[in-house]
Order: sequence, then C-alpha cells, then structure tokens
Amino acid sequence: RLNADNARFLLLAVLIVLYMLCGAAVFSAIELPTEREAKERWEERLENFTRRHNLSRSELRRFLREYEEASVAGIRVDDIRPRWDFTGAFYFVGTVVSTIGFGMTTPATVGGKIFLIFYGLIGCAGTILFFNLFLERLITVIAYVMKSCHERQLRRKGVLPHNGRRGSGTSEVDSLAGWKPSVYYVMLILCVASLIISCCASAMYTPIEGWSYFDSLYFCFVAFSTIGFGDLVSSQNIRYESQGLYRFGNFVFILMGVCCIYSLFNVISIVIKQSINWILKKLACKCCHRCQRRLFRSRRNVVMPGNVRSRRNISIETDGVNESDTDGRRLSGEMISMKDFLASNKVSLAIMQKQLSETANGYPRQMSSNSKQNGFSGGVGALAIMNNRLAETSVDR
Repeated sequence: RLNADNARFLLLAVLIVLYMLCGAAVFSAIELPTEREAKERWEERLENFTRRHNLSRSELRRFLREYEEASVAGIRVDDIRPRWDFTGAFYFVGTVVSTIGFGMTTPATVGGKIFLIFYGLIGCAGTILFFNLFLERLITVIAYVMKSCHERQLRRKGVLPHNGRRGSGTSEVDSLAGWKPSVYYVMLILCVASLIISCCASAMYTPIEGWSYFDSLYFCFVAFSTIGFGDLVSSQNIRYESQGLYRFGNFVFILMGVCCIYSLFNVISIVIKQSINWILKKLACKCCHRCQRRLFRSRRNVVMPGNVRSRRNISIETDGVNESDTDGRRLSGEMISMKDFLASNKVSLAIMQKQLSETANGYPRQMSSNSKQNGFSGGVGALAIMNNRLAETSVDR
C-alpha cells in the first residue's frame, strides 16, 4: 500500500498535469487565431515584396535567416547600447543568477557557454539560498510585529503590566514565546507587497520605456516570477533620461520583486500541500469507512474488536492518521494491546464469557439463580476465576 508521501506526490503530479492541459487549451484558444492572422499578413507582405523587387522567395528567406542569426548575436536594426559592455554584462549575470533568463543576451562563444554553466550553477544556488533566508527574516519580522501588537492589546486590557513584567495572570502572554504567524496571513502580506512593488515599478517603466501600463504590469510579473520570456526587456535602449538613476531603480525593483514573488510561491506551495493533505484525508476516510462497513456486514456475528468505531473530525491541521493507529494493525492481523482492545470493543466482558463458555461446553449453560440475579455466568480458564470472584462479591452484597 502506498504511503502518504507517495500518495501526495502522485496526486500533485496528476493535478499539475491537469492544470497544464487546461492552460494549454485556454492559451491555444486565445492565441492561435491571432497567430494565423499574423502569418497570413506576413505571407502577403513577403509575396508583394518579392514581386515588387523581382526577388525569388528562396533568396529573400536566406537573407532573413542571416538576419535572425545576427539578431541572436545582439545586432538590431535600431541603435541600441552594446550588449556586452560592463553594464550590459552586469545586467546579464543578474538575469542568470536570479534565474530570470530573458534571452535577449546569450553567450555566443564556446568559452562563454562553458563559463556560464559553472557560473550559473553556483550563482543560482546562492541566490535561491538568499531568497529562502529572506523569507525566514520576513516571517520573523511579521511574527515580531504581530506579537508586539498582541502584547499592546493585553496591556490595554490590563492583563500585562505596562512596565513589561508578567504577573501570575499572564499565562496567555507566556504562550507568545513560540508565536508564529499563520501561513495565510503571510501569504496575504506577500500578495499586497508584490502588488505594491509591481504597481510602483510599472509607473516607472511606462513613461521611460514607452510601454502601456498593462504591458508594464505584464513585464513585472514575467520578470519577478523569473519566467523571463524576453518579449519585453527593460534598460535596452542606448540612452535614457537620468540613465544612472533609472538603472539603479530598475535593479532595486527587480530585486525586491523577485524576493517577494519567490517567497509568495513558497507560501502558496505550503497552502497547496495542506490542500492535498486534506483531500487525501477525505479520500482515505471514505475508503476506510467503506471497508469497515463491508467487514462489519461480513462478520457481524463474530466477536472481534473494531467493528463499531467512533468517528473523529479531520481538519487540515491534523497529521492525516486514518481513524487511529490501530486500524491498520487490526485489519492486517497484527497483535494489539489490551488497552486498544478494550477501548475499541463495544462487547462487554460478561457476554464474551458467555460465548466462551458455550463454545467450550458445546451448548448454552443454564444460569443459576444467583448468577441470574448478579448477571454473571461461568467461564473458562482464568476468565472463569475472575467471573466467579465477581459473582461472590455480588452475592456478599
């Protein structure tokens, strides 16, 4: 039987595949008609150009392929700044270690490609560690702020003295030593912070880069989430107004945005994991109840533990143990403790003694007048000794 980790992994894989299939269907329905229209317009322009200048289609296509190769090397029709000057190279390594990878600048030499492999291996690992440490510090700051606000409320209520000393009635404040914010609260704060940073960065990109505000927001998400399509890239023109200030602001916005979005992804992954655990618990609970009902129907006349069980509510915060730890042992035939046996069995010891006695003697025993009055009957072995002792005690009374 699959354990919880394997079941969680398989369920997450299935959900991701379904999510990708749905996304592919939506994007195909939205973008495919536009792509077909653009291709038809391009074929028409290409045909008109070859007819007007008396060129063959093969020669023109060969020339366009050569331009594509030049474009990969960084050559453009419009004048732009050099790709591999120091500032351009610094912008490139920033996109590498942050795992953004816009693609507008790529190494063309063999030495550059080999160096990029080792450089990116160390740089990406160090940057991911920095992002994780940033999230830990952010959670610590949020926890400190929430704890301070909670203590301030307690001081207003008079539970905590204003000098900071805790009296005997401050047990509630003592529990703040392990104070940690809720994952949903952290997710809300990160969402608000990411939105504020994206809006402020878009307000800077719109007039300087000449993009629309929506395109600027789109660029912010693609860059901050380290997707990095490369269709829109900032700081690529040869000259800007207040160029030094703009490049510094661009660097700060990208750094802050990537930190917030990366931390937000980590928090959302925790919420997704909790949701998957909740789904698995629900599925396991239903399967367990079905198996127990089948077992109870097939062996309802047999005295055995675990036929009737009390149900417990399962929440997201629980560890996901199905009913109890003894369910698997009972169904597999493994030995259980007497404590678990008595806690789970609804059959009284008196009825069990009667069944054992009838099984040993081969017929139902006739109960004496004393045993009928005190409710006890003869037994077998050590249980019979206990049964007789209980009967004597009942008669003495």
